[in-house]
Amino acid sequence: MTTSYFTYTKAKVIQALRYHFISRKEIKIMMILVNVFAIGSAALFYFKEISPFAFLVSSILWFFLMILFWYILPNTVYRQNKTFRDRFKAYLSNTSFTLENEQSSRGWEWESFSGWTESPHFFHLYFNPRSFFILPKDAFDGDEEHEARKIFQSKIKK
Repeated sequence: MTTSYFTYTKAKVIQALRYHFISRKEIKIMMILVNVFAIGSAALFYFKEISPFAFLVSSILWFFLMILFWYILPNTVYRQNKTFRDRFKAYLSNTSFTLENEQSSRGWEWESFSGWTESPHFFHLYFNPRSFFILPKDAFDGDEEHEARKIFQSKIKK
C-alpha cells in the first residue's frame, strides 16, 4: 500500500505530541500526584491548616506543569524537528514500512517497531518508549486508512 505525498499540519502535530506526552506512564503518575497535592493544599488552605503562601506555591507548581506539558514541550519538539516541515510518501508492505521524501528514503522492518497507538489524526509508530514516528491519517485515501490500521495490528505488537 502506498500513500500520496503528505505534509504535516502544525496544529495536528502539536495535538499528537500532547497525546504522546500525556499518555506516558511516568507523566500520568506525576500529573496525578501533582493534582492530588494541589487538591490537598487547597483543602488544607480552606481549613486554615497551611498559609496562603504554601497554597500559592502549590498552585504555581500545578500551573507550571500544565503549561509545560500542554504548550512548551510540544511546541519545542515541533520547532526543533525538521521532519515536520518536509513532504513524505509512505509505503506499507507485508515486510516493511518505508518513508520517502524528495531527497532520500528509509525503510524499517516491522520487527523494528515496539508498538503503535492511534490518536485522532495520527498513527504513532514506536521504536522504543521515547523514539517514535507519527504518520498522518490524512496520508491515506478512503479505505486505505482502515487497511493501514489492519497492517499495524497484524505486524506491530501493541
